[in-house]
Amino acid sequence: MGNKHHLTSRLQRLYALHASGIKFGLDAMEGVLARMGHPERELKGIIHVAGSNGKGSVCALAESILRAAGGRTGLYTSPHLVRVNERIKVDGEPIPDDDLSTLIDFTEKHAYAYAGQPGGRQVTFFEFITALAFEYFRRQKIEALVLETGLGGRLDATNAAAAQIAVITSISLEHTQYLGPDLASIAAEKAGIIKPGAAVIAGDLPEEALGVVEKIALRKNARLIRAGQAVSVRRLQQDLDGQKISVESSSASYGTMRLPLLGPRQLANTAMAVAAAEEFCRVGGADLPPEAVKRGLATVSWPGRFQVIARDPLTIIDGAHNPEAASALNNCLNELAGGRLVCLVLGLCSDKDATGFIRSITAPVCHCWIVALATERSLKPGELARLAASRGWECSIAKVPRAMEEAAKKAREIGGIVCATGSFYLAGEILASQQSRQPGHP
Repeated sequence: MGNKHHLTSRLQRLYALHASGIKFGLDAMEGVLARMGHPERELKGIIHVAGSNGKGSVCALAESILRAAGGRTGLYTSPHLVRVNERIKVDGEPIPDDDLSTLIDFTEKHAYAYAGQPGGRQVTFFEFITALAFEYFRRQKIEALVLETGLGGRLDATNAAAAQIAVITSISLEHTQYLGPDLASIAAEKAGIIKPGAAVIAGDLPEEALGVVEKIALRKNARLIRAGQAVSVRRLQQDLDGQKISVESSSASYGTMRLPLLGPRQLANTAMAVAAAEEFCRVGGADLPPEAVKRGLATVSWPGRFQVIARDPLTIIDGAHNPEAASALNNCLNELAGGRLVCLVLGLCSDKDATGFIRSITAPVCHCWIVALATERSLKPGELARLAASRGWECSIAKVPRAMEEAAKKAREIGGIVCATGSFYLAGEILASQQSRQPGHP
């Protein structure tokens, strides 16, 4: 119990760093890492993933393939859904509480020392947890690290590490106050993760964005690989348990396999992950056995992404939080709901394009329950309800547990489905509540 109490107090100090907000620039990150002995420089094999959407899924898929190929892997992603430990994994296992507690103390010592020096400042939550992750991966002697950017790329804390392979998953208008007003500006920020002589895996990018990525790759003598041309992923079948797919690349035929992630977007994400894993092995002079690709894709776990959490009624949670992701969610609903009415539970952060998000949902919504998220960034339910009502949806405001109960009741009555979306905060709250009801949960 003592250890748990100590971790809780350390986590409270860690979460208090959220008050620092977002600070762009690598000076603080590099200053703290220097005091820690530059753990990031000892991490040699890195795939670094940036993009507006899909980057977490690509990270999870690529890491699962490399782990199945026999390497000791590290995976760094954000945000977490239930516990902060989820962000930092070695060989698929979240960082244990004891290691997290020890490393909070270790990182704090160096972060405070940096903040106290001339020109220093307090690090942000994301900078702190990224530095901590690099140290953990160094101590664990990992052989392959798959690293997800937080925001943007060029000035993101994760960019302190030098990756041999950069992946740009998608580019859409988002975080314009930080990344710039148009697709070209945003592409330039995300392509800032490309290192000299690296390889770049590009997803299906708008022409305006692709042109910028191509120019930066050329300038840095980086080899550009178009994932959609290098790897073909075809769906053969889909049900609520996943998709049966066939995967072929310009260098290998991987045959047919199961993918437990749903929706057409995951086919493109798979192509990027396979291209990145192939390039990683090529650069390292290692083989990528077809069996590793099959096993890696079949065993990937990535909660909160069009995840089926109940069958009666069919209940889906999805962390979509911008118009592009909402459009992908909408495609999934149209494919798997078969035209059934949707009981929508919706909560968004105030810095998101709520109007664009709502416009992207064209599936038949019979009722929308508006919820407040467990964050100070939550969009006020009244404001979100006004936007949803202007879409012609019947709306009500409720707390998350009540909203989920009422949506399930309504879905059973009308033969509809429940979909809870708008934020990973919402997906995390629902998953945490579900886990707490399971037998044996402390």
